[in-house]
Amino acid sequence: MVRMKDPAVRSLLIDRAAQMLTARQPVTLRSLVAGTGVSTMAVYTYFGGMDGLWTAMRQEGFTRLAARLAAVAPSEDPVQDLAALGAAYLSNALASPDLYRVMFDAGFELQDAAAADDTLHCLVRAVERAMAAGRFRGDIDPLELATQSWTIGHGLASLVATGPLPRQALAHGVPLLIALFTSAGDDPEQCRRSVEHGWRPVTSDHCSEHPDTVSTDVSPR
Repeated sequence: MVRMKDPAVRSLLIDRAAQMLTARQPVTLRSLVAGTGVSTMAVYTYFGGMDGLWTAMRQEGFTRLAARLAAVAPSEDPVQDLAALGAAYLSNALASPDLYRVMFDAGFELQDAAAADDTLHCLVRAVERAMAAGRFRGDIDPLELATQSWTIGHGLASLVATGPLPRQALAHGVPLLIALFTSAGDDPEQCRRSVEHGWRPVTSDHCSEHPDTVSTDVSPR
């Protein structure tokens, strides 16, 4: 009888390895499973060995990110959707900061190299929808604008999820995205409403966990 693999054990080993790397602890078979109640054989069962674990770690990061982005249902407002995709990106980084670090460590191979590109393509499609709706100018390069939007999200994620800034800094994403999207031709007031609405989940979710955080109202005065 073949024993079914437990996805929870796989996730446990991936998360623990990412945490150990972040803490600059040596990751060996024995140190990885120490205190987890899992045997060293599990590393072979789920990954085929330590090399397979390293590969799976980066891939898991992009798999979780893809799930977060897929949960953002397209609305009638493509600019709001762009902001919502950025918020989902940040939520993913905040949920798994150790794994987020590993995602962008090119020292580990990806099982599916297209997974990283798919992240960007989600943003490209939203930009194209905004252009079709007349929110952005027709001469905008969708890939360039999507990359600029991703840069804002990645910068905040690196500085908040795995860096020195407090979570209140997430609110900076609103004026940054408004500036970017209005430069692409969007109406300033309409853009502000769209971005604030799309960005709200990442600020409200994480600020509600920390009642001492400052207000996330960054509307222009």
